[in-house]
Amino acid sequence: MKTSNTNYIERRSEIEHYFDRTAAKAWERLTSNAPVGRIRASVRAGRDQMRGTLLGWLPADMRGLRLLDAGCGTGALAMEAAQRGAEVVAIDLSPTLVQLARDRQGGKGLVGGQGGSIRFLSGDMLDDALGHFDHVVAMDSLIHYDTPDIVAALERLSLRTRGSLLFTFAPRTPLLAAMHSVGRLFPRSDRSPALTPVSQPLLHRGLVQSIGAGGWREGRTQRVASGFYTSQAWEWTR
Repeated sequence: MKTSNTNYIERRSEIEHYFDRTAAKAWERLTSNAPVGRIRASVRAGRDQMRGTLLGWLPADMRGLRLLDAGCGTGALAMEAAQRGAEVVAIDLSPTLVQLARDRQGGKGLVGGQGGSIRFLSGDMLDDALGHFDHVVAMDSLIHYDTPDIVAALERLSLRTRGSLLFTFAPRTPLLAAMHSVGRLFPRSDRSPALTPVSQPLLHRGLVQSIGAGGWREGRTQRVASGFYTSQAWEWTR
């Protein structure tokens, strides 16, 4: 199952424009402690629960380990991993969100007393120049791509990962399918990048055929559903 590089690049450009310009202020508020409406509050709660799930799948002591936070947003997961002692590379397409993450972290390279560190970058999470990692976390950074692109992205990341790939995708449910269809009715200028509902069995088949050949096996999986937030976490390990 191969991806179209053109499709990936076009989609990546849409996502970068949305999060860096259209929705930067909204995401700054959503990821803070500022009051928000009911819908955004449900999304905030869902994201907090998902982040806790993924962090729970990482070692409690990460000293000496290198972590890629692929699609780091405003940096909450990266900061927690660094507090556990990890050397974190946190990258996002949006320079605006990355700068916000730096500001929230205080502009310091070191975090906590465990010797952890964070390097914040704006760019493509699949860039080979980022190097090798013990763990990769991609929280809600693949939910806008279709199955072939997700498989191709994870295959590329797996080649530079020693321990685990932790990622989320938008599970194909009747509600998400309906929301996806309704979203197409809005003017293009008003749309956020649509979630792409994915069939887990189909995604599993693609991953078995790609990274499975390299010794990767599926691990834990958990769905988080909180109001207007629905996402499926999945762990794959060597």
